[in-house]
Amino acid sequence: MPDSYDKPRFSCAAFAKTTAIVLSFVLFTAGVSVPSAGFAVVGSRTPQAAGDAGSAAAPANPASPPRADRSDGTTASGPVRAQPPRMPFYVATKGTTTIYVLGTLHVGFASDYPPEQPFRKSILAALDASPTLALEISPDELLLSQDDVNRYGMCRSECLIDYLPDAMWKKVETRMRGNPDALKELRHTRPWLASMLIETYDTLKAGFQSEYGTEAQLQNVYLRARGKIVGLETLNEQISTFTRLTSAQQREMLAQDLVQTPAENVVDVKELHRLWRIGDADALKAWDDAKSGKLARNPALAAQVDNRVVYERNRRFVARMVGLAAPDKPVFVAIGALHLGGPRGVLELLRKRGFVVVPG
Repeated sequence: MPDSYDKPRFSCAAFAKTTAIVLSFVLFTAGVSVPSAGFAVVGSRTPQAAGDAGSAAAPANPASPPRADRSDGTTASGPVRAQPPRMPFYVATKGTTTIYVLGTLHVGFASDYPPEQPFRKSILAALDASPTLALEISPDELLLSQDDVNRYGMCRSECLIDYLPDAMWKKVETRMRGNPDALKELRHTRPWLASMLIETYDTLKAGFQSEYGTEAQLQNVYLRARGKIVGLETLNEQISTFTRLTSAQQREMLAQDLVQTPAENVVDVKELHRLWRIGDADALKAWDDAKSGKLARNPALAAQVDNRVVYERNRRFVARMVGLAAPDKPVFVAIGALHLGGPRGVLELLRKRGFVVVPG
């Protein structure tokens, strides 16, 4: 077994949302600044002009005065202000117990959160009504995560070469030939972490930024009012999801990321972002399932990976959010959008527990 590698730090300045299995680990491993309770409120940052080709940003306000005001925020001259995306948002009720569920992207664009109104009014009202905001992992644990990811995801030796067959290693070298510094770091990773980082390096080109991830923006809004923020799983639980994968399962993860070119991966992440803005959880999941079926090299291993890193966690998320909810004390839950839809998604699991789930 390769020895542990104590204190590497990744040099990426930003990263893109990749797939469901990446989740918030990309925040840890890419070395970006993770927004905390001390961050400024929404709208205080300068919007990014680059990299937003795939999003539905609204044009700037017209120079001439509008001729007529309309209820949908437009005028005869066109849009007068940017509208927040729909995002996948659902309300689950069982008697007097309410759970609000929002599907997130862990990165985004400035245009996803207009300063005048970063979220739809129904989402803001649900936040205001909820004494608890539940994220996948608590902000306090997120800030402590880098050392554990380094400990369990990296080696002092160049261990990735030892984990991979020669043909797969050559594919990694070919993929990273334009980024020698990244390849140097990848040599010290275990396959599950290498998989995440390779996809992250690809999607960096799309211009996404962590400060415009949904969780960071929610905290900016939520911290204006009283309330507590908790995690639905512990740091140890999240890391062990990946470290308990067998070597074969980890190689399947990495093999899937090497199927497409970087440009093709960028196209996929932009499509994920587009569907997220539309806000249909089942459509998102159907798209992801089709993509996964295309990329899987070994269907049996791919199914095992999905069960461990998606479906087992879905069951854990639902058990924890139901435990947090109480009559007349709503809980607002924000988790990766690809966890919500489908027959084994969070929304269906809530229905099986007797909740009525409707779009918010």
